[in-house]
Amino acid sequence: MSDALLPLDDSLQGAPAVYVTPAARPSLAEAQAWCKTLATTHYENFHVATAFLPKRLRPHFHSIYAFCRASDDLGDEVADTRTATHLLRQWRAMLHQCFASPTLSRHPVFVALQPTIAAQNLPREPFDDLISAFQEDQVLTHHTSLASLERYSRCSANPVGRLVLLVSGYGTAEMFALSDDICTGLQLANFYQDIVEDADRGRRYVPADAMQRFHVTETSFATQIAARSADENTRAMMRFLVDDARARLLRGARLVKLVDRDLAATLQLFVAGGYAILDAIAAQKYDTLRGRPKVSKVKKLRLLGGALRGKLGAMLLPSRGERGAA
Repeated sequence: MSDALLPLDDSLQGAPAVYVTPAARPSLAEAQAWCKTLATTHYENFHVATAFLPKRLRPHFHSIYAFCRASDDLGDEVADTRTATHLLRQWRAMLHQCFASPTLSRHPVFVALQPTIAAQNLPREPFDDLISAFQEDQVLTHHTSLASLERYSRCSANPVGRLVLLVSGYGTAEMFALSDDICTGLQLANFYQDIVEDADRGRRYVPADAMQRFHVTETSFATQIAARSADENTRAMMRFLVDDARARLLRGARLVKLVDRDLAATLQLFVAGGYAILDAIAAQKYDTLRGRPKVSKVKKLRLLGGALRGKLGAMLLPSRGERGAA
């Protein structure tokens, strides 16, 4: 039976407590406040980035973030794979209800998403793709190739960037392609930053074809993870993977020049954050096993300052429309 045909149980019993559906349907204001709280307390970088956006767009970004965060946590933060699979299937049914019969939605995420969906007539596909990625995580725990990671990122990361563009009023094929490069680059950077943590969950996002290319066997890699120390072959492999992720961010960064100044500042901050993660890996001589590479608070402040300077500088220039009319 497909997820869309499942009998709808929107209670989400078995989910982390924060995501269990309340007994009474929240008002739109309550649902938006719930999403804002989740977005501003769970992920500091997202909160900072959205501060550059016009106030009218922030609730949309909060609702999209809340959907993504909840989808991820329903897959990762529950007791077992069976429960996670059940919750994600119900979450998809709730998504379909949100599009088909929005007045019946009771969960704060889907109540808050309704004006976001209506703002630009958002398609259901990107939301569906995200759920599919987290469902795949329950069964596909090791990736055979970089191409497999790219395919996974098309569902797990790229839809987020496309939704951001759509909500902001953009939707050309060129912009989507550039956004995909940024999102895939960020996804890969996070994978390479979190190798040990993912191994503890029984997952490996280091592609097997890269391991073979650099003569890193499954046994030797597991031994190195246990010892928290990468050998020369593993460091060479990580350098290759980091360079690949950096190239994706570099290709996608052109998107910053194609959008308005408010969104440009936000996108620039995320791209710079991706570079910072990759720089932190390089600073550890590509040994991400001895400790999770972290971006220092000083570096984060510099990134924030750079984004702020970029926005202020852009404000001194005529807008794209004004320049085109000149």
